[in-house]
Amino acid sequence: MDTKNVVLWMVIAILVIAVIYVILFRGGAGKIDTTGWTANEVMNYEMHGTIPARVQQSSNLNGAPTMVGGC
Repeated sequence: MDTKNVVLWMVIAILVIAVIYVILFRGGAGKIDTTGWTANEVMNYEMHGTIPARVQQSSNLNGAPTMVGGC
């Protein structure tokens, strides 16, 4: 193998490792980012599943109504 092939395979290996890392450790699918929350808010979320009101207000999708059903 010449030097170009070795470098190419090293770059491919690094990219594969980076993709695996992102999928396994940074995926975060379904997880809520709790950075910036107080310890009490994190505890309430972990124990009771409640999300602080200030977080709910900032994460509304394009001002979509939060009420489900009703008139």
